Amino acid sequence: MSLPLDSIICGDCFELIKTIPDASINLVITSPPYFQQRDYGGGMGKETHVEDYVAQLLMLMRECARVITPDGSIVFNLGDKYEDASLLLVPYRFAIAATESLGLRLVNAITWVKRNPTPRQFRRRLVSSTEPFFHFVKSNDYYYDLDAFMANPKTEPANNGGGRSTLGSRYYDLIEQSDLLPEQKQHARLELAKVIQEVKSGKIQGFRLKIRGIHSEPFGGQAGGRQIQLEKNGFTVIRLHGNPLKRDVIEMAVESLKGRNHPAMYPVDLVVEFLKLLTREGDVVLDPFMGSGSTAVACQRMNRHYIGFELNADYCVFAEARLAESDRQPKLL
Repeated sequence: MSLPLDSIICGDCFELIKTIPDASINLVITSPPYFQQRDYGGGMGKETHVEDYVAQLLMLMRECARVITPDGSIVFNLGDKYEDASLLLVPYRFAIAATESLGLRLVNAITWVKRNPTPRQFRRRLVSSTEPFFHFVKSNDYYYDLDAFMANPKTEPANNGGGRSTLGSRYYDLIEQSDLLPEQKQHARLELAKVIQEVKSGKIQGFRLKIRGIHSEPFGGQAGGRQIQLEKNGFTVIRLHGNPLKRDVIEMAVESLKGRNHPAMYPVDLVVEFLKLLTREGDVVLDPFMGSGSTAVACQRMNRHYIGFELNADYCVFAEARLAESDRQPKLL
């Protein structure tokens, strides 16, 4: 059976996904209707009990696991719900149930930090500004392109002991305050001057100086050579070479489009992040709850094939309009 590539199909995803052949999808990424949160015009999310909602999700998740390739991935985004002034932890109930009942592996719970959360004035709790994206796989052989994901990373500057004008000055003070022997203090000052010069010349990005009796001693995988240096010299220098670190946190504003008719749009750029990490050019991506079309637009821009299911006919029309507009924009690759 051929796949309906690059199409949005209006209908019930629980029935439509049954028409997708086994092991034919490289990535399933979706954001199902949240439990008792918004009116999406029918379908799931209106269950009376959270247990029924999770059970519905697991029914779909079982089909998602069937259709992905052995090296494929499933990414689910879910929001939480308050009941009687208490969080239900809906996303985590689902994640635990998926791993326990379906045998899936949970690689990461990636936190989406919303830079522009809905402004509300709660007096007894903080404004919710994060949501999890759960990355599931069914084998340890899943495709993972960390290099593509790391392209143009938004990294934080390394801790280099202070600004350039005061580089390392606090470490000089700590050396003097320590109980090291005079010759050890002199050795530490010489090594500190050396590593400061390495930063200024651009050889390294930054450094940290650990001093015996001042800083906590290394443990676990950090022990070994550092521990030996602390015992022998009274200090150890850790050089930071600036290798980018991609954390399990994505900071991005909520999508805002003029004339949108969907109450909960996640950003196209957020989907792009997952496409870079989990798919190759030409791969097939399925979104069972296509909604406003963010997944399809991201696939179009990244030269991936998409298949979308959406129950609400108005959303289907809106998503197709977004795709037509996006098609006039340059590709990201």
